[in-house]
Amino acid sequence: MSKGERHLGAMRIGLIGTGRIGTFHAEALSRHPAVESLVVADADPARAALAAARTGATVASVEELLAHGVDAVVIASATASHAGLIARAARSGLPVFCEKPIAVDLPGTLRALAEVESAGTVLQLGFMRRFDAGYGTARAAVREGRLGRLHTVRAITSDPAPPPAAYLPLSGGLYRDCLVHDFDMVRWVTGREVAWVYATGSDAGPAMFREAGDVDAAAALLTLDDGTLVTATATRCNGAGYDVRMELAGELDQIAVGLDDRTPFTSAEPQGPGAPPKPWPGFLERFAPAYEAELDAFVRVVRGELANPCDGREALHALRIAEACEWSRRERRPVGMAEVPGG
Repeated sequence: MSKGERHLGAMRIGLIGTGRIGTFHAEALSRHPAVESLVVADADPARAALAAARTGATVASVEELLAHGVDAVVIASATASHAGLIARAARSGLPVFCEKPIAVDLPGTLRALAEVESAGTVLQLGFMRRFDAGYGTARAAVREGRLGRLHTVRAITSDPAPPPAAYLPLSGGLYRDCLVHDFDMVRWVTGREVAWVYATGSDAGPAMFREAGDVDAAAALLTLDDGTLVTATATRCNGAGYDVRMELAGELDQIAVGLDDRTPFTSAEPQGPGAPPKPWPGFLERFAPAYEAELDAFVRVVRGELANPCDGREALHALRIAEACEWSRRERRPVGMAEVPGG
């Protein structure tokens, strides 16, 4: 049993980063029956204090947290800090849950993974859609053959409004920041690997995207290794609401993930449904149960009760697809996955 898979009683968890998602994680961990105490750290001590007040946690610096006798670390800090914090926790012998990405580039990702492998610790990545009920049902339908031969997949991620302009240069771009979730789902649901990508994007929206060298809308055509065709689209400017869906079409049937009475979608048909009265406003509302489930899984992994459901190599696979899409967009050509390092 590795250092990251110890059987534990009541646990002490360290959480680094107390922004929106970090505070959500802190609240979920504070309610977890196996978590006895929580230590939080943030580059902004006042923000950490607010999260601690809401959850009964202890505030510490990152250095103090790593030396505080915690059993595991949850990383929800700014993207640029992820790889370094993963490496520091691994060298301390601590299992880690980290929000995606490990890093916004392949070299940084590979270095962090090497640290984890050298230390023999656990790294679970925050691809929360793996814990969403709809995606789980779709995976089972595909894997059990209920759709027949799968021939077409359509993946959609549409944010209701752009992030702050200062975030864009740090995000890695629309493929690495948003569509990376869809790329992970394509692999996880279908059980296949991407062979080729052809991608394009548009920066015709707010000027801040052009200034950051990014796009506000993107589309990618992926060819899987069994010939299945996948379209993946994303936008930062979907005024109707937060829209995340996946449609899977086979020779026997087709199904949709994310189609419910809160999907921000209006039918153009005379008898079709109108706009939902309460569309999904954002990712935390849409995926709240999945976020809680992935943290519960991490606690069980640390306790030795569950195999890691999403280790760092899964994040590497999804990032490689995003990287190929970015190359394709910039170079206006198809890109084979064999061209992308780290495979």
